[in-house]
This record gives sequence, structure tokens and C-alpha cells, in this order.
Amino acid sequence: MKKLVVTDKTACKACLACEIACSEAFYKEFDPDKSCIRIVAKGDAVQTKVCIQCGKCARNCEAGAIKQNAKGVYVIDKKLCTGCGKCVEVCPMGVMVKAEDKPTSSKCIACGICAKACPMGILEIQEK
Repeated sequence: MKKLVVTDKTACKACLACEIACSEAFYKEFDPDKSCIRIVAKGDAVQTKVCIQCGKCARNCEAGAIKQNAKGVYVIDKKLCTGCGKCVEVCPMGVMVKAEDKPTSSKCIACGICAKACPMGILEIQEK
């Protein structure tokens, strides 16, 4: 299974380089709400939230638009997605995106753009 992994949960400095890279790559603008990786900072504590490829989104998609590919990554078929947002509601990590100005949802596809952008080097695409 291919997925994005945080290799050192304590090293994130909340610089948001990963969020910027993700939203700019897929939405051509920096908007934290359009990033499929989330950095949550509370005081000195920083949490890096990534898609764990659990499949909860797929199990709750009434249109059957989310399927697991050969590498184990759950992907959205934009032709089947109705934009209902149920996948966003059920995502345990809070990293599914449904931008108001777009007709369909989006999610991490383990592309590695955020990992390349991370100056701390704590994001990695792993295949198990």
C-alpha cells in the first residue's frame, strides 16, 4: 500500500510549506482549506494530519466514486462524484476537501508534492 507518512511527528514547525504545495498544485492557489494535508497548531503542539488510506470515505460514498487503486490509494473518480460531501464528513483525519467553488471532492493521492516541499523532511511516500 502506498501512502503519505509523517516520519517524525515532533519535528513539524508549522511552516505550512506542505499545505501551500498541495493547494497550489491542485487548486492553483494557497488556501489551507483546499489542502489535503493539514497542520494543526495549538500552542507549542503541532499536529500533522495526513490521509491514512483507511477507506472510510469510499465506504460512505453513495455514488461509488471513491475506489482503491492497484497501489492501495483511494482515489476519487471525478466523473462519478456528485459533490455531496459525505466523504468530507466521515474522514477521521479531516483531510478530505470539498471546495465550495468546485463540483467534486478531492483527497490525498500520495503524489509526494507535500513531501518534496517539507523543509524538515518529515513527510515521506511509503509503499508497504
